[in-house]
Amino acid sequence: MTRLFSPLTLRSSTFTNRVWVSPMCQYSAVDGVVGPWHLVHLGGFATGGAGLVMAEASAVTPEGRISIACPGLWNEVQVNAWRTVTDFIHTQGTKAGIQLAHAGRKGSTMRPWDDHLMATKAEGGWQAVAPSALAFEGYAVPHALSVEEIDALVEDFANAADRALRAGFDLVELHAAHGYLFHEFLSPLSNLRDDEYGGSLDNRARLLLRAVDAVRARIGEEVPMFVRISASDYTSLGWDIDESVELSKMLREAGVDLVDVSSGGNVANATIPIGPGYQVHFAQRIRDEASIPTAAVGLINDAAQAEQILSDGSADAVFLARAFLRNPRWALGAAEALGEFITWPKQLERARTLRHP
Repeated sequence: MTRLFSPLTLRSSTFTNRVWVSPMCQYSAVDGVVGPWHLVHLGGFATGGAGLVMAEASAVTPEGRISIACPGLWNEVQVNAWRTVTDFIHTQGTKAGIQLAHAGRKGSTMRPWDDHLMATKAEGGWQAVAPSALAFEGYAVPHALSVEEIDALVEDFANAADRALRAGFDLVELHAAHGYLFHEFLSPLSNLRDDEYGGSLDNRARLLLRAVDAVRARIGEEVPMFVRISASDYTSLGWDIDESVELSKMLREAGVDLVDVSSGGNVANATIPIGPGYQVHFAQRIRDEASIPTAAVGLINDAAQAEQILSDGSADAVFLARAFLRNPRWALGAAEALGEFITWPKQLERARTLRHP
């Protein structure tokens, strides 16, 4: 059996394989509620053999959205809408995860294909919040959160995690990457606070760790919890891999089961050495030095490359995004390319070329 198509068990969940669909913003929700697009989009990946389909960044409050068209989990209407999606994913023997998020200073945008970036109040926009009143390039200056507002956000994440389980998700991931709120607190470039949430690494990690504790208390001991981080800001004096390793040790001790390792997003125009598998070495170092399972992500395109990442011990699973956008049944093709026989949906069997031995 290949490493890529071997099962992986985390807490009470066993994933049939380690080919996972990365969360990908679709900017297609209305008032935070998902609809037919999400059912087809995410459901297609489930019919395509992925072991886990991770739903996109979903805000824990209305003001936590990236854009006016991003989904959320702050009310029961959203729970019911997501349930339609997870019910279908489960019919394919696939696990469903959701990325709980708060956009912080990078919130209140229009959709990427609209003719301007920031949403006005009339268009549904809001004042963004952040650890400090520092704007991301091209965005409005955010409101610096008070300690009382931070306390409320911790409860918002806990409540959203509870809703995620009622919506049928098998696991939750906290989004602490790509320049959104948790990452803004972690990075000294965006966090200039002088209270218990700023300064030292312990202080900058405090909000994320409080959210982890609150979410674990709600979801119990059997449900896996992931955290996605940006391993580096790619900028002098910014968040880096050394601090990412230390943070990952804290996350392991707090009950996080896997670190989903991405990078960048907190600094505009950072020089990022993009190429095939360019973030894998971050996942490997965190796996080795923090002794926690990791998932690798970033321009992983072909089956042999994905298999090599896992067989080398660089990560425990791979998240793919663009490859799945190009081909929602990437996993089925990857298994055949590696000579691995896996279950196909009966409706697709006539397309199979690799037959059971």
